Amino acid sequence: MPVFFTQRQIVAPGDLLAEGNYNLGNNVYSIDGKIYSSVLGLAEIREGRIITVIPLKGCYIPKVNDIVIGKVVDVGIASWLIDINSPYTGYLQVTDALSKPVDITKIQLRKFLDIGDIIVAKVIAFDLMRDPQLTIKESKLGKVERGSLVEISPVKVPRVIGKRGSMISMLERELDCEIIVGQNGRILVTGKNKARELFAVRLIKMIEKEAHVTGLTDKIKNIIIKAKKEGVI
Repeated sequence: MPVFFTQRQIVAPGDLLAEGNYNLGNNVYSIDGKIYSSVLGLAEIREGRIITVIPLKGCYIPKVNDIVIGKVVDVGIASWLIDINSPYTGYLQVTDALSKPVDITKIQLRKFLDIGDIIVAKVIAFDLMRDPQLTIKESKLGKVERGSLVEISPVKVPRVIGKRGSMISMLERELDCEIIVGQNGRILVTGKNKARELFAVRLIKMIEKEAHVTGLTDKIKNIIIKAKKEGVI
C-alpha cells in the first residue's frame, strides 16, 4: 500500500497522499481507494495505519532565531521536550540549558526543569525533517519565575508588536511592565503592579481581536490614559 509523502511533509489541497486500506484521520478524504489532503498542512501517518494532515493556517512554524515561549511536557535522560504551540515539538538538550556540565547519570533533570514549567527559549536549529532545537543559555532566556502568560493566534503577533515595535513599546511604557513576545503566539507580561500587568493582558487580547482596525495603537493608548484617570490601574 503505497504512501506518497514523507513524515510531516507539507502538502496542498488535492495532493495524493496514499493508496490502499488506510484509516482516514483529520483533513483528508478518499476517492476510489486513494487518499487526498483537503487542506494545506503537514502530512503524517500515525500508528502505521492512519493518514492525517495537520493544517498550517494559523499555526506557528518555527524559524531559526525565533524567540518562543514553551511549556515542558516531558523530561528525558539528557533533554526536555517543549510544547511551543506548533505542530512541531521543541527539544532542549542539557548542553543548551545549563551553563556548567553535569553528570546526567547522577542527577535528575527535573531538578532544573520539570513538567509544566514555562520557559523563554530561542530556536537554534530546525528543518522540516526534525523537530526544532532550542536554547535557553542566552540573555533574557530561561525558566519563567513570575508574570502572566497570554496566548494569541501566531498570525496576529506582528500586530501586537506594531510597526517598529510601536505597540509593545507603548504598552511597556504606559503600564510600566516588561513584555516578551514569542513568535509562537505566547506572550509573557511582567509588571511591578499586578493590576497593570493583568490590564496589559486584557489589552493584548483586544489587539488580537481588533487587529484589522486602523489607528489601533492610539485607541489602546487612550484606553490606558482613561483607566489611569479613573484610578482603575
